[in-house]
Amino acid sequence: MNLRVRLPFRLFTEKIDVSRIVAETTQGAFGILPHRLDCVAALGPGILSYQTEADGEVFVAVDEGVLVKTGVEVLVSVRRALGGTDLGQLREAVKREFQTLDEHEQTVRTIMAKLETGFMRRLATFHHE
Repeated sequence: MNLRVRLPFRLFTEKIDVSRIVAETTQGAFGILPHRLDCVAALGPGILSYQTEADGEVFVAVDEGVLVKTGVEVLVSVRRALGGTDLGQLREAVKREFQTLDEHEQTVRTIMAKLETGFMRRLATFHHE
């Protein structure tokens, strides 16, 4: 299989001859082998692992995103990703990068939630008129 992991503004990694992929979805983990049927899955924050003959098993910590398999192509599109072969080091990197939201990001998320709620209320009022 050919694996591409894309971030919003760049390609994180691209690997060929991937023998297996294990991804964590919002419903649990599942594996992909080369002859699996095509599929689409919503990814939750977690660890995506893949194996190649050249690199062995590689782990990628990913944020929310989507996985699409079509034929031998597997595309993973996520907000953030960190890679490594040592799970202990990857865990520490995840703590630093993913779990620490700065004040600006928290403020933006709060404002967006308020805007979405206000929009939904106005839409419901408009629908009932």
